[in-house]
Amino acid sequence: MGVKLPGVLPVKTISWDDLKGKKIGVDSSNSLYQFLSSIRQKDGTPLMDSKGHVTSHLSGIFHRSLNLMQKGIKLVYIFDGKPPELKYQTQKERRERKEKAYEKYKEARDEEDTESMYKYSKQVTYLNNEMVEESKELIKAMGMPVIQSPSEADAQGAFMVERKDIDYFASSDADCLMHGCPRTIPNLTLSQTRKLPGGKFVYIQPQVIELQDVLEHLGINQDQLIVMGILTGTDYNPGGIPGIGPKKALNLVKQFKNFDKLFSELNPDFDWKKIYAIFKSMPVMKNYQLKWKEPDEKRVKEILVEQHDFSEERINNLLKKFNENKEQRKQKGLEDFS
Repeated sequence: MGVKLPGVLPVKTISWDDLKGKKIGVDSSNSLYQFLSSIRQKDGTPLMDSKGHVTSHLSGIFHRSLNLMQKGIKLVYIFDGKPPELKYQTQKERRERKEKAYEKYKEARDEEDTESMYKYSKQVTYLNNEMVEESKELIKAMGMPVIQSPSEADAQGAFMVERKDIDYFASSDADCLMHGCPRTIPNLTLSQTRKLPGGKFVYIQPQVIELQDVLEHLGINQDQLIVMGILTGTDYNPGGIPGIGPKKALNLVKQFKNFDKLFSELNPDFDWKKIYAIFKSMPVMKNYQLKWKEPDEKRVKEILVEQHDFSEERINNLLKKFNENKEQRKQKGLEDFS
């Protein structure tokens, strides 16, 4: 999903301490799809409650957010609104791919091929309105703000970072850079450990992409960066122009200063100006409030334990640990001033 520019964007690795006290906007749809795709059993079955409702997204929100909150990070989840008209074709194509993947999943299930079941199940990830609404409820119960953007969350997050209301926007896509986001974190909500061949685990540090570094490193301006994204493919022209990857796109935007001439030469099957206009003028909400509160533990347990059968003992233990760490952080803060 979204714009991908692998191999050309300068990425800086930072420490978790660098993010302590920072306000970070999270691309909610991006994160929820990550949770739904990755939090599964070995045969590909997502986590579910006794009523058959999928709960992988709730598990991901609770555990990953609590972990980040313990590091002193202030999260705000930003949700997509109505997508631009051009995105509907992309959504239709995604549904068709999921239907094909589901057929392969059923074949693997009939053959009891758990490895293939897991593989294809990750391609059949759906996020419905009910999941979105219950995600918002859990996020609010955990004391984090929820922002409902009028259109794409990438544009909303970029606007909020530009406005300096938040410090970073977290998303695995490069779309927010196309919208002018000064600082993005591509791996914030991913697993913080990675298993290597041989069974060893490595600890993953957060990474940051700064727009100014990108433009200086590539030797281009913001408009050229947008055109690079269009050439390689966006949600509004999936696949871009065949045969053009990030490096070739970079060469082209440097060679052709006149974009009309560039696209006239390439003769694509899409209207590049309409896509360009989307990135330049996406609507955003300007009147929003950012307030962080202490988690409402009773409400959190209502959602997770009473409504969705999460282990009460496990939820209690994690909340207790969070509160203990909070007290330790407060004490350490007092010691710093003594």
